[in-house]
Amino acid sequence: MKVLVLGSGVIGVTSAWYLSRAGHEVTVVDRQAEPGMETSQANGGQISWGASTPWAAPGIPFKALQWMFRPHSPLVLRPRLDPAMWSWLFKMLGNCTAARYAINRERMLRLSRYSHDCLVALRGETGIHYDERSGGVLELFRTQQELDEAAGQAALLKSWGVPTHLLDPAACVAHEPALQPAQKKIIGGLFFPGDESGDCLQFTQALARRAEARGVRFAHSTQIKKLIADGDRVQGVLTDKGELNADACVLACGSYSPLLARPLGIRLPVYPVKGYSATIEIDHDVAAPTGTITDVSYKVVVTRLGNRLRGAGTAELAGYDLSLRPSRCDTIKHVVNDLFPDAGDLSRAQYWCGLRPMTPDNPPVIGATPYKNLFLNTGHGTLGWTMACGSGKVVADIVSGRQTDIDLKGLDLTRFS
Repeated sequence: MKVLVLGSGVIGVTSAWYLSRAGHEVTVVDRQAEPGMETSQANGGQISWGASTPWAAPGIPFKALQWMFRPHSPLVLRPRLDPAMWSWLFKMLGNCTAARYAINRERMLRLSRYSHDCLVALRGETGIHYDERSGGVLELFRTQQELDEAAGQAALLKSWGVPTHLLDPAACVAHEPALQPAQKKIIGGLFFPGDESGDCLQFTQALARRAEARGVRFAHSTQIKKLIADGDRVQGVLTDKGELNADACVLACGSYSPLLARPLGIRLPVYPVKGYSATIEIDHDVAAPTGTITDVSYKVVVTRLGNRLRGAGTAELAGYDLSLRPSRCDTIKHVVNDLFPDAGDLSRAQYWCGLRPMTPDNPPVIGATPYKNLFLNTGHGTLGWTMACGSGKVVADIVSGRQTDIDLKGLDLTRFS
């Protein structure tokens, strides 16, 4: 069967890989000149299957009000006359209850755990490398309230079979000796030993090369204009280079997926939430972390990628605006400097921002649509890298008419009906 995959980020490329392995003739279409050059380009690098957490959580509305008065707020809302933004925010607030949080976290964990298993298998099959590290993820807490909340979550995670360890400040430093200068700022930590890290762009481009060697075609520098429907099927995809036709189509365009789905009558509640990153060369090895940490107070991750250190995070609701705002960059810089002041020269940092495609409840949207040959793989938010392999494998199974390895309840479009 001929399959078009729209989007060549990590979600699109993993979809293409697994579709090719399933025996399909695959073409990937993207406006960029290379794979992974949008949201997959410079993210935080965490493959945090155990630490997968919905942003929509109890207490978030109150915290968001408090953050508005902080100089380095994890969340910034830039009001605009955009009905999609306000609809998305209203729905997200509806998910900020304990009951909805537990449901959404289980859904995310179900897919993230499976995705990690798929990644491990893919790594063994292909020998792919991407500055990967398997040393776990350490969440750091600066307040007693954060630590108490983590202790409560640890019990829930234990019931789901997720290994975690609560650490005191000394144990945090024992795990990451480079945290020694910041030890007095830390109340404690929560360690997820099964989580990993790695360079998402390296992975995406390396897997794309392997997929191309298998016969997958990449139509880069090709602007997707619209999907052409005929009855209950998608007939083709109109691009700036002509019309492309196939037996099936996978929509994996991240934050831009709703714009392509809307003319077909598909209301996809995915909205762009801008994140930032700063990448520096490591000048002093012992002053840099060996793996990856999350500063929970600032919602910023700091990850070692080979001889580079990357800080990434913050959430900015500003529509499709991709401008680099100095104040947001300063937040990333502040956290990196606060935790690892001697790791490298932040004055030479490379700054980047990208649009995370987020649903209001935070699990992605995967699978069937009202059109028999159109399938979704989008809305992964901050966890596209974490969920990529599992999402790609699931979509390939659905397109192929095979039973998926995991239950997709709560992960498809029908939950928004």
